Amino acid sequence: MSRIDESRPFIPVNIAVMTISDTRTEDTDTSGRTLADRVTSAGHHLAGRLIVPDEKVAIVARLRRWIADPSIDVIITTGGTGVTGRDVTPEAFAEVVEKEIPGFGELFRYVSLAKIGTSTLQSRATAGVAAGTYLFALPGSPGACKDGWDEILRWQLDSRHRPCNLVEIMPRLKEHLARDDG
Repeated sequence: MSRIDESRPFIPVNIAVMTISDTRTEDTDTSGRTLADRVTSAGHHLAGRLIVPDEKVAIVARLRRWIADPSIDVIITTGGTGVTGRDVTPEAFAEVVEKEIPGFGELFRYVSLAKIGTSTLQSRATAGVAAGTYLFALPGSPGACKDGWDEILRWQLDSRHRPCNLVEIMPRLKEHLARDDG
């Protein structure tokens, strides 16, 4: 059960939102807007927002730029997680992710099951860590973005969430790099 410990400080994180679509524009990007609004409403910083076409090379290139940017802690994508030929977000994530977070996709599909039934099997929502940056891939619908944020990410990206959260371990995400240097 999600619980906020008000005795702990809230630590805002820098979150970039990427919409993956061949057809959406800034005006029609309701999913990206949904995420951006929720990020800022929760007290976090919107570190970037853009639309990238459903092309693996373009997605990987943007992910790598944002992962290398020390002012970005978290990247949330929306779109490209289905099973059609143009859906390549999980494949792009696979090229950059160092450690998978399989529980995210599993939990997302569990949450979705109550809302869309067995249609949730078409989602390939995924997550991972790359160079100390969290990456989360959500489906492209505003409803999926609401579910992913409201039911999972808003809790795990809140430093006050108990019994544990992803923010409190952020300083340790690059431990393997220190070991590799020594």
